[in-house]
Amino acid sequence: MGNLSFKTYLGPDIATVFEPLAHLRIAVFRDFPYLYEGSIAYEKTYLETYAKASKALLLAVFDGETMVGGTTCLPLCDETDEVQAPFRRAGYNLDAVFYFGESLLLPAYRGMGIGHRFFDVREAHARSFGTYRLACFCAVQRPANHPMRPAHYRPLDAFWQQRGYQPNPALQTTFSWPDIGETVDTAKPMQFWVKAL
Repeated sequence: MGNLSFKTYLGPDIATVFEPLAHLRIAVFRDFPYLYEGSIAYEKTYLETYAKASKALLLAVFDGETMVGGTTCLPLCDETDEVQAPFRRAGYNLDAVFYFGESLLLPAYRGMGIGHRFFDVREAHARSFGTYRLACFCAVQRPANHPMRPAHYRPLDAFWQQRGYQPNPALQTTFSWPDIGETVDTAKPMQFWVKAL
């Protein structure tokens, strides 16, 4: 872990690391609260959204040659309808919102300040264009009594609030994916968190 390096990929360049990024997403999102039964084929299709967006950014973390972390962002106007829909309903100007996608970090690399770096880099990237006024991301909502919730699980709400983000009850959507052990997608409620840039 003493040889961590960070590399930035912009827009189409993100496609050059689809394979390791897809594997990382599947590994991290398999844990609670996402419980994601992922597939490489779906991941590559999903990641095309970022490769097609000229202002998209991926900050990847490598331990030697292995990708162990990564975080993404892109303008909301380049995202899919399911991501944009709650903002449209609430009357937001989509052209003024930057969407922060995933923050991925394998467990052995957590607690080292990398999560803060992920937000610092994405916020700076969004501000660099001079036209975005709001940053947002969304998180899955699982019931407190979910049978697969680990006893030691701590939600990231306090960390996000420390970064200046707040949940907006008017901004909710659903994403669909198969839970661990399932073969059929089921809809999951997603709550958006927002912060003025």
